[in-house]
Amino acid sequence: MFVQLLAATGVLAVLTMVPGPDMAVVTKRSIAAGWRDGLRTVGGITAGLLVWGVLTVVGLAAVLAASTTAYTVVKLAGALYLGFLGIQALLQSRRSRSAGSATDSPSSSSSGNPWRTGLVSNVFNPKIAVFYTGLLPTLAPSGVSPHLGMVVLVLIHAALTLVWLGSYVLVLAKARAFFERPAVRRGMDRVTGVVLIGFGVKVATSHP
Repeated sequence: MFVQLLAATGVLAVLTMVPGPDMAVVTKRSIAAGWRDGLRTVGGITAGLLVWGVLTVVGLAAVLAASTTAYTVVKLAGALYLGFLGIQALLQSRRSRSAGSATDSPSSSSSGNPWRTGLVSNVFNPKIAVFYTGLLPTLAPSGVSPHLGMVVLVLIHAALTLVWLGSYVLVLAKARAFFERPAVRRGMDRVTGVVLIGFGVKVATSHP
């Protein structure tokens, strides 16, 4: 069982490190408002994974993954939210350029609750439901009940996400002086804005 759990952890670690909407949201928030808000965003994302984990264990995520209508509603809500965050970043880059350096402090470009931003962006990602109901059962170790195996894997995935994205935020913080340059901030706002909109389109056109 230990070997199976170790192999499952390796698979989850690789999947966690693949860049996706979560990393884009964390990047935007960390650069706009600083590492503290970045870590709070990571906390919200991790909480979102735990929400999906609970839904998976009780079977609701499987219903979502199997229902075309439910999947479409959730994915469109998630796509709109990612698009909103992307447009917000693009507008921020324009405001920073027109208003000058006075608006380039971290506190001036933050908006909304960072924990809620992370939570909402993750909860409205239906791919997590498909991932948890489709892949996780195949990784569950033998020798324990299916529900217990799923709970363990969800907790491992949440812990890996917390460590990986949290470390990423701290790396961004080390380069704070670089990212606080007005030109760099505007450029990063534009890049993350486009990336978030791109992920929104990808989510909107995805299939279960």
